Amino acid sequence: MESSTYVVIGAGLAGAATAWHLARSGHEVSVVERTTPAAADGSSHGSARIFRYGHDEPFWMDLVVRARAVYDELEAVSGTRLITPTGSLDFGARRQPALLARLMADAGVEHELLTAAQARQRWPQLAIDGEALWHPAAGVIDAEPTVEAMLEQARRHGARVLTHWPVEGVERLGGRAGFRLRGPGGQTLEAGHVVVAAGGFLPALLDRLPLPAGFRASLPALRVTQESAVHFPFAEPFAEPGAAWPTFIHDTNDLRIYCLPGGRDAGDRGQKIAEFGTGRPLGSAYDQDGVVDTANVARLVEYVRRHLPGLEPEPYASTTCLFTFTPTDDFLVDSADGITLVSPCSGHGAKFAPLVGQLAAHVATGGVPVDRFTAAAISRAG
Repeated sequence: MESSTYVVIGAGLAGAATAWHLARSGHEVSVVERTTPAAADGSSHGSARIFRYGHDEPFWMDLVVRARAVYDELEAVSGTRLITPTGSLDFGARRQPALLARLMADAGVEHELLTAAQARQRWPQLAIDGEALWHPAAGVIDAEPTVEAMLEQARRHGARVLTHWPVEGVERLGGRAGFRLRGPGGQTLEAGHVVVAAGGFLPALLDRLPLPAGFRASLPALRVTQESAVHFPFAEPFAEPGAAWPTFIHDTNDLRIYCLPGGRDAGDRGQKIAEFGTGRPLGSAYDQDGVVDTANVARLVEYVRRHLPGLEPEPYASTTCLFTFTPTDDFLVDSADGITLVSPCSGHGAKFAPLVGQLAAHVATGGVPVDRFTAAAISRAG
């Protein structure tokens, strides 16, 4: 029977990051993945996630600054560029560009607060009708190579990665510390500590984990949704695909849109656009069907017609993805009796992933959880 001191369930961004930080600290680590790392039906696949600094709380702004430092380290040790610089715009009444500018000033993040006329002059492909905040250090994360880079670093420090290893159950070992994980074909794996970083699959796994009843009751309700994202082609080609397009968030009383260069996900031909958090509710990621919401596509087509003259309002590709939410949008990073749960939460978590892995490794090895991210604190806040 095989064993490891730490077994990490899930080889997406959060699981790969946790394995990297555990292994580099000298711990014996195994990663078990249901299918393959950064699986297409999970939350860590593809080439396009926004890295941005625009948050309306100093807590999150500081966390982005810290996360960027860990990304920079990962790029250095892996020799791979994982964040492509594009800069980012924040505009719309609910986005509060002036507030974000003040917080960026306090955090030492380079930025410019622009009038609508200044923004339209610089980005004529965007019909910006109000004050806008520009910060050039933002960019686009290539998610799959990021997962691969963290797993490779974990392997270099002795970790092993077991693919096509769905966890069917976890039980405590009688009379001694540790756990037995049951996998495919009767395979088992013993662990001193289990880290569960299963993204949108986590709600379905909770009842398979021997969690203390009080801890289980304190966990925030995890809401999983199937979101739709649509790719629109550039009206005019650029010398370098996407070079003239920033990422942006447009947040008004009527809509909340995010947009970014689509990258290789859709052939570098245009921009990826989606509404935030309007997708179909799921019990867990096991319930997804991959069907794009036609009403959502229609709303995005109308949005492009009204707000994005630099794009053709005819989609050339579309896809679905998974979001996982806590009631407060805080992360879940907490531990009880040898089991650590990690959920950095989609639409919010990719840019924090290497840092979240660092926090999860700290908690799994006996460190005190960050107060904001303990299950009890999240439950009270919710």
